[in-house]
Order: sequence, then C-alpha cells, then structure tokens
Amino acid sequence: MSEKVKQLKARLAQAANLNLAAGVLGWDQQVNMPPGGAEARGEQVTTLSTIAHEIITAEETGTLLEAAETEVTGLDYNDDEASLVRVARRNYDKQTKIPTELVAEMSRVTTQAFGAWRQAREENNYPLFAPYLQKIVDLNIRIAEILGYAEHPYDALLDRFEPGITTAQVTHLFDDLKTGLVPLIRDIAERGKPVDDSFFHTDYNEGKQWDVTLALLRDIGYDFNRGRQDRAPHPFTTNFSCNDVRVTTRIQKNHPLSAIFSSVHEGGHALYEQGIPERFDRTPLSGGATLGLHESQSRLWENMLGRSRAFWQYLLPIMRAFFPENLTGVDLEQAYRAVNKVKPSLIRVEADEVTYNLHIFVRFELEQSLVKGDLKVTDVPAAWSAKYEEYLGITPPSDTEGCLQDIHWSYGTIGYFPTYTLGNIIAAQLYNKMKADLPDLEVGFARGEFLPLLTWMREHIHKHGSKFTAPELLQRELGEEIRAQPLLDYMHAKYTKVYEL
Repeated sequence: MSEKVKQLKARLAQAANLNLAAGVLGWDQQVNMPPGGAEARGEQVTTLSTIAHEIITAEETGTLLEAAETEVTGLDYNDDEASLVRVARRNYDKQTKIPTELVAEMSRVTTQAFGAWRQAREENNYPLFAPYLQKIVDLNIRIAEILGYAEHPYDALLDRFEPGITTAQVTHLFDDLKTGLVPLIRDIAERGKPVDDSFFHTDYNEGKQWDVTLALLRDIGYDFNRGRQDRAPHPFTTNFSCNDVRVTTRIQKNHPLSAIFSSVHEGGHALYEQGIPERFDRTPLSGGATLGLHESQSRLWENMLGRSRAFWQYLLPIMRAFFPENLTGVDLEQAYRAVNKVKPSLIRVEADEVTYNLHIFVRFELEQSLVKGDLKVTDVPAAWSAKYEEYLGITPPSDTEGCLQDIHWSYGTIGYFPTYTLGNIIAAQLYNKMKADLPDLEVGFARGEFLPLLTWMREHIHKHGSKFTAPELLQRELGEEIRAQPLLDYMHAKYTKVYEL
C-alpha cells in the first residue's frame, strides 16, 4: 500500500473506532439501557461523535487526502486504494462543510429524542415528541443549506444515504410504481379470491417463536460466532466490524409472522455486513454501499425468498413441529397464500409487499414538505392521516399507529425513507439476474438450501463493500440503471396467481 494512503487509512481508522464505539452505545440504548440513562448517554455519544468529526475534518486529514490522491492517480476505478481514496474524498467534502458544533448538537438532540419518541409511542402522546422533531427538522434544514443542492433541499439529505440519486429521480421511479401498483391493488380488492390467514393470528408461544427465528437465521447463513439477536421495539441491524454484526427482532404473541419476517429481513442486512471483506474494516469502504442497496438485501431475503412457495415448503414443517396446535390442517397452499395476503394496513413494517411502497410514498412526501417549510411539525399527525386515507384508504386511530410508529425521525434521519422502496426496486433487478444465473435456485429453497443465493450475493454485491454507488454497482453487475419495471413484473406475475385474477 502506498505510504500516504497507509497514513490516511490509519487516521480514518481512529475516527471509525470512535464512531463504532458510539454505535455500541446506541445498540445498548435500544436493547438494554434503562430510560433514565438517556441524558447521560446523549453526552457520551456526543463526545465520541464530536472527536470523530474533528479527526475527519482536520487540516491534517485534508493534506493526507491530497497526497493520497496523487499516489493513486492512474489506478483502476475498482482498485482498493483508489476506491478508498475516492470514497474518503466524497465523505470529507461533505463533512468538512458541516461545523463540529452542528454534529454535536445533532448527536445530543437525537439521543434525547429517542427516549422521548419511545415514551410518546407508548403513551400515544405526539406532543411529547414534537419539540424534538422540530429541532431535528431545523437541524436537517441547516445541513441541507450547508451541503447545497441543485433543485430541492431534500436532494442534499437524500444524497447522504443514497449518493448519486436525486429527489426528481426518486419521484419518477415512484410515479412508475404508482401507475402499476394502484390498479393491481384495486383488482385484488375487487376481484381477488379471498385469503384466510386467521391461523396466523392465534396465540403462538413467544419462547418458541424466538427459537424459530434463531433456527431461521442459522439456516440462511447468519454466523452467530460473529453476531447475536436481541429484542427491540423497532427491529434493526447494527455492526461494529464484519465480525460483530447484531440483529434484533420483535415478537408478538398473536402474530408469529412479525418475528419471522423481522428476523429474515434483518438477517438479510446482517449477511451483507458479514460478507464484506475484513480488509475494509475501519475504512470508508466498510459497510454496505448505500441504504438502497442495503435494503435490497433485506427485502430480497424477506420477500422474494421468505414469501415464496418454495420457502414455505421448507418452513411449514418446522412451524408445525413448534406449533402443532396452531397449524393443524393447514397445508402449503393455505400457508403460502396467507403470507402473501394483500390488505392495506397501518404499520409499515407489517405491510404486505404490494402495499408496502405506499407507506414509503407517504413518508417521502411529508418529509419534503417538512424541509421546504410547507408542513408544520405540529400538523404532522393530521397530514399523516390524510395521506393514509389517500393512499391506503384507512385512517390511523392513534398517533402510535400513525406518525410515531417509525424510529427514524428520532435518529435525525430525514431523507432515509425513500431508500426502502429503492431497495425493493433493486431487489427485483438482482433477483432477475440471479435466477438467470441459477435456474434451479428456487428448487433448492424447498430443501432449505440457501447457500447458492448467499454465494451469488457475496460475489456480486458484498465483496465490493462501499466502493460503488447503487447506480454504479447495478451498471457494473447487471448492465442496467435503476428501474421500476422488474418489480412491477414480479408483483403482477405473482399476485395474479395468488389471487386468481
């Protein structure tokens, strides 16, 4: 490795260590920490993130970066050193624009906001969270103005999670999806053969549900020597290296599919992180490339695998063994149709894959209105309800089931939500290519053989770490740009059969 690149890598590793230590504190806050610790935890995380930001944005880092850029001139775009320097430059240019005191303030506010959100959610008390959300919106507006944007302040926030994609591009993709999904949802509601999923809404032993999720994670390839699963109010995945990748799930007594799909979904994220080369740890190339690509992994495992007939040919006997009293007389076709039931619902993480994207459209539009100043924070619950009535034909009976259901705003992450639907879109593109490369892929699912899927992902996605943006990676591996049609084709083909349209 070139001398200046080596020095740059060592310096960035110091900041990475601090951010990863802050991440451990964040994991503990959601999994173990008593609510009373929020204020102190906020100060602890703020200190770590502030020092990390100071290291990254220091003049010494900029000098090393310039020298490293000279050293990697002429190297292939895919080269590890060239990629490390390129991504470090992109990060440096963004972060040097943001004052350290603003980073500290965001860290302090969001740590406190998480505790307020959790209490507000439990008590159905939006006004308790609203002051923190106002601060978060204001801070994000400041960040957008500092980073700059061509057309819309939301562009600057979206680019932090999905580099290379604009608000206008997302809007175009979402409009394509609306055009295809709305008629399908209407046809299912008006002409579809009814689906009975009542057997998945009886009492399922919570301890046994936990055991099923552990078995599922092992079977799909999650390495428990380098990870663990815990419970959290909002399932998430976090990692501190490729050898320490942790998932959480949510268990509901009368809804076992929640735990199953939460664990498989988070397992998809975790498999991505466990598959990134160890040599990328503590560098700008560690972790998933973009949140859209990350979500493509979780949604592909959750939906295209987890809701397939072949997968349930494997899983149903396991479920019967754990829950014989709940699933007596339930055959494969009944189970398959039940896990693919389409019904507008209030909770995003529990939504079926057809209506799921409508939940994202709501959040995408509200966030744009918030950062442009067209929507007041105090009016969010009413605006949320109006959007749900418009898109899904239902109105939340409480803010807990409405605008307080997601954790993301308490984290300060405005601009994140569109990446979920981008992930669904990319997942369909990846699955098309995977099935073309592996014609017998789904036959293996019925036997519990998931290694071919994981191996394909390791070779085409995971091994690259954060070298490429989503558009770059899709062009490199698929020869395609991001487009909505494969997802629409997948949904129409599948649900026309499920509902006998």
